[in-house]
Amino acid sequence: MRIDSHQHFWIYDPNQYPWMTDELSAIRSNHLPEHLQVEFDRLGIDGSVAVQARQSLDESRWLLKLADESCLIKGVVGWVDLRSENVEDQLAEFAEHPKFVGVRHVVQDEPDENFMLLPEFIRGISKLKSYDLSYDILVFPKQLPAAIELVKQFPDQSFVLDHIAKPLIKDKEISTWDEHIRELAQFSNLTCKVSGMITEANWTAWKTSDFTPYLDVVFEAFGEDRLMYGSDWPVCKLAGSYRQVYDLTDNYFSQFSPLAKEKFFGGVASEFYGLKD
Repeated sequence: MRIDSHQHFWIYDPNQYPWMTDELSAIRSNHLPEHLQVEFDRLGIDGSVAVQARQSLDESRWLLKLADESCLIKGVVGWVDLRSENVEDQLAEFAEHPKFVGVRHVVQDEPDENFMLLPEFIRGISKLKSYDLSYDILVFPKQLPAAIELVKQFPDQSFVLDHIAKPLIKDKEISTWDEHIRELAQFSNLTCKVSGMITEANWTAWKTSDFTPYLDVVFEAFGEDRLMYGSDWPVCKLAGSYRQVYDLTDNYFSQFSPLAKEKFFGGVASEFYGLKD
């Protein structure tokens, strides 16, 4: 299967999505499977992994309901309260669904750079493996040291890094991010999503060449067996179309073997998340 490993759905409501400020007006509308299907049909993509956009149990329930109604959704990365004493009850509820494949918390918005190392969060992470669930790491570069320590503590837990950790592409900063990415990639239980890049660049004036240094780093660090394509649709619409996001990575991977491209555009995601056709 050709898989988009990272996208979102929502029915826009300003009370439910307060993070969608006026600056993000381009995405303040409904985005549902039928809208994404149009993009997939143009590019021959078979399905996606829908990732949470709200920090609530109702978000996980809603995404799984969408997945029941749409064969386009092959997997759901939802939200549970990993800090809750009742986290196992929450995990047990969702893990029964065959399309519930992982959990994410929007750590990038947490003011504590070591949020992921808090004892109650660590306790929650420790429960995931028994339910065969992965964890999506969503962080800014300044939070990478904590991510390194988290992954180090759980060598048997599957992790995936979202959006190549959001490097400061607009400012062309790479050195410290580069060092942390290479250190993080040493852990074989971590995979990386090549996603979310254009929204870290200049939204109105980015060029393909802006991303090459960052793509070079993640390919050298992770190799073809631990990289997966993600669009971050519809958030990507702030800086470009779905087709532009796809072409950006498709053109970069044209220098590698056909097998490497097959892995990147679906093989790695299918294996990592255990997706079924």
